[in-house]
Amino acid sequence: MPDWRARLRAKGYRLTPQRELILAAVEELGHATPDEVLAHVQTTASTVNASTVYRTLEVLEELGLVRHAHLSDRAPTYHSTSGHEHFHLVCRGCQRVVSVEVEEAAPFVESLTTTHAFTPDVGHLTVFGLCSECEENQ
Repeated sequence: MPDWRARLRAKGYRLTPQRELILAAVEELGHATPDEVLAHVQTTASTVNASTVYRTLEVLEELGLVRHAHLSDRAPTYHSTSGHEHFHLVCRGCQRVVSVEVEEAAPFVESLTTTHAFTPDVGHLTVFGLCSECEENQ
């Protein structure tokens, strides 16, 4: 991936300490809502507010540095794109989130492409269901 600072400047954005802190927080937290990013950032920079976090996450997503997924019925959850591309399994019982390699969805993607002439963005995919432990306890 090209240097994210250069990508920021190429799109006309300034490099700010807040943007650096927010990207670092997303990378450190793995999967985080904007409120979780805000709480993490405020441990080192109390001058960052919620609107700054939301705007910065939008910019970082526009630049392809973070992605979001809807892992609950609440706020979107952001994760860095510097790791592996993945989709999510979310247990409705225990709320456990499992990251799954996109290759595991290859037959599904191929079927959608062949049958519907549609190429899905699997990185935004979230599949809700029950893990085996919660299934057993029902």
